[in-house]
Amino acid sequence: MIEVDGAKVLLTGASSGIGAATAVALAERGATVGLVARRGDRLDEVLALCQEHAPDSRRWACDLSDLDAAVALVDTAWGELGGIDVLVNNAAAPRRRPVQRLTTDELDETMRLNFTSPIHMAMAVLPRMLERDRGVIVNVASLGGRLGIKSESAYCASKFALSGWSEAAAVDLWGTGVEVRLVQPGPIDTEIWDQPGNDPAHYDGALESPSVVADAIVAAIEGDRFETYAPDMLAIVEWKTSSIDEFIKGVAAT
Repeated sequence: MIEVDGAKVLLTGASSGIGAATAVALAERGATVGLVARRGDRLDEVLALCQEHAPDSRRWACDLSDLDAAVALVDTAWGELGGIDVLVNNAAAPRRRPVQRLTTDELDETMRLNFTSPIHMAMAVLPRMLERDRGVIVNVASLGGRLGIKSESAYCASKFALSGWSEAAAVDLWGTGVEVRLVQPGPIDTEIWDQPGNDPAHYDGALESPSVVADAIVAAIEGDRFETYAPDMLAIVEWKTSSIDEFIKGVAAT
């Protein structure tokens, strides 16, 4: 089990929203945080907040859809942080487009950033964690990794894939010193709702603070539960699983 206090954590998607809130929460609890995102100026702002509590924290601007760059970043971070105790794969982008208008290029782009890139990073750090017999990989998926969301087939595909990889990897790694955790955010107040190039979201209900997910990520690192919903929406997933036809009819009618 990893304690956040004193841990070295590599966190992607750290420039805003869930990532920024998680970075500060980790630093406040004593972790040295390596921040990764595309926007260097936004990373600088988050890094300044982290360094108030964890002065050795640092940041790297990187486009994680470039798979070679994503893997190379793991090597860089491992060297500059002096190892990685925890990898938090949080970076992702929305893709709201009904399947009738979705292109294969859009599907591939979504899968590359939301699934392939984080898994390449996980597999790059895994041998070193196994060699030390110590480490945690936290994959931040989505409620859309367990439920089909209207007009979000590409996004859901990427998050279902991330959830499936995490579950199978947790089985494979059972009994080793490396653990996999899966965090499933629900509707959270982040920039994901108004990204350019996306159709408007069908959901128009209440949004939770990113701190809800940040606290869940911290708890996942230190706890022993594989999967955490933030906020807790497990009952909806359980109902969908038991009544899939009713679920599909209900979502289609909205």
